[in-house]
Amino acid sequence: MLWIMRLSGFFSAAVVMIVLSPSMQSFPPAEAIRSSNLDTYSPLNRFSFRKSSPFRNAEECTTIPIIKLGKKSGICDPSLVHVAITLDVDYLRGSIAAVHSILRHSLCPESIFFHFLVSETKLETLVRSTFPQLKFKVYYFDPETVRSLISTSVRQALEQPLNYARNYLADLLEPCVRRVIYLDSDLVVVDDISKLWTTRLQGKTIGAPEYCHANFTKYFTSSFWSDDSYSGTFSGRSPCYFNTGVMVIDLGKWRRFGYTKRIERWMQIQKSGATRIYELGSLPPFLLVFAGHVAPIDHRWNQHGLGGDNVRGSCRDLHPGPVSLLHWSGSGKPWLRLDSKQPCPLDTLWAPYDLYGH
Repeated sequence: MLWIMRLSGFFSAAVVMIVLSPSMQSFPPAEAIRSSNLDTYSPLNRFSFRKSSPFRNAEECTTIPIIKLGKKSGICDPSLVHVAITLDVDYLRGSIAAVHSILRHSLCPESIFFHFLVSETKLETLVRSTFPQLKFKVYYFDPETVRSLISTSVRQALEQPLNYARNYLADLLEPCVRRVIYLDSDLVVVDDISKLWTTRLQGKTIGAPEYCHANFTKYFTSSFWSDDSYSGTFSGRSPCYFNTGVMVIDLGKWRRFGYTKRIERWMQIQKSGATRIYELGSLPPFLLVFAGHVAPIDHRWNQHGLGGDNVRGSCRDLHPGPVSLLHWSGSGKPWLRLDSKQPCPLDTLWAPYDLYGH
């Protein structure tokens, strides 16, 4: 198939890189904001992940000094690549696979620092046992922060409070972290994440692959477009759809211009208004604030939609062009389809990164 031909060359190079990368050195334990001792009745007890193979930097990487993460200088090290991912019980298998894929394809895996956003407080032990030498910190996101702002959506999974944690990265992460890559849990990276990290944002607050051919009007209701006080927000802008599951964010600019409050304002309008202005979950508020003001990133960094639509989750093929990131956005998730023995062809590309089970 065409998609196999497109990927085969890259995967061959990736395998060579992995084989040549020796094991990762040890690093002091990560800190967590809440207690993380697993108890007998935790729903997490149903998860069992294999321990990942260790990964260490290639010789050409800058040496990372061994320092205690409890000291602020650890997270603040300017040589680190910062990646934020949510850890949710329903998507935990996907999050672990995403981290595994990033490490496997990174030339300098010791230079990556992971910021895990959680609403379940007993996850650090599980992550540490799966990735013993990973640099990470766990941040507790209180669901009550957004519960009163969330409106019903076309799919219940889109209504989960943790989906909105990305709106609060600037508040949750340390002030010294001025840039972060935000990634959804239903994807795998098949290229060196440092290439995405060094993307130029051209003075914009966020960067993401844009899809200007998509029908932008469908992301909002007819009531929104018929009300000038709402639709006028796009006046003077050329808005394009972008998927919020892969973003490079300038946290310094975000904090300076107070974008969290701007997003919350649109959620309040949706929740309290007489008519709905959108039907999807956390995406439309992001579009309202940022569409038309996004630094474009190559489409190879978000081959999205592989999970089908938000209802049926039908199989999809790759978009034309090279691939650096495969994203199963939509209702169909690869781990569920693989377990049901009814996978889509592309789900086999996710399987090598799955660490679930013994």
